Amino acid sequence: MIAIVDYNAGNITSVCNALKRLGAEWCLTADEKELQKASHILLPGVGDAAEVMCKLHEKRLVEPIKAIRRPVLGICIGMQVLCRDSEESDAKCIGIFDSHVRRFPSGTTDKVPHMGWNSLHNLESKLFKAIDPGEYVYYVHSYRAELCPDTIATTSYCGSRFSAALKYENFYGTQFHPEKSGDVGERILKNFLEIC
Repeated sequence: MIAIVDYNAGNITSVCNALKRLGAEWCLTADEKELQKASHILLPGVGDAAEVMCKLHEKRLVEPIKAIRRPVLGICIGMQVLCRDSEESDAKCIGIFDSHVRRFPSGTTDKVPHMGWNSLHNLESKLFKAIDPGEYVYYVHSYRAELCPDTIATTSYCGSRFSAALKYENFYGTQFHPEKSGDVGERILKNFLEIC
């Protein structure tokens, strides 16, 4: 059974629909025991990093998330809160990934938020099995995780590269929304569910 972490995070419906299309069984839960029993865990989300961290603390989910030894996938803000910290509201995050989350720089011709389709490069994980460099995925964000040793894919925007995806041990994260990224996103989710 796949567990989707339930902390009033926003894009849960689209994640549920994506799993349904894959024929996967899932449950929505904030229960520590359910998370520990799950084969795979998804941490989706949209919103402000500090507010998300506040919700995770309120539901007493921070330590249980850190303790999970099954595959975990953070999506968008779900990935960002797995990083060390975020400039967004000066949030102290969970600290799984060795990256800092920074706002896109102002003064470029690119619009912020970064919204729409962009290409993936430097793919370095089985999360991207059968995905070619240059494939497009869907983004909606104003903050991005800096490049770090945990970076497993990159995207360029506002004149610089950032972490499109991260991995540390059993934890994975995507800044883009695989559940909104068509066939490529569906393949990435399928690859995640095949990770033991």
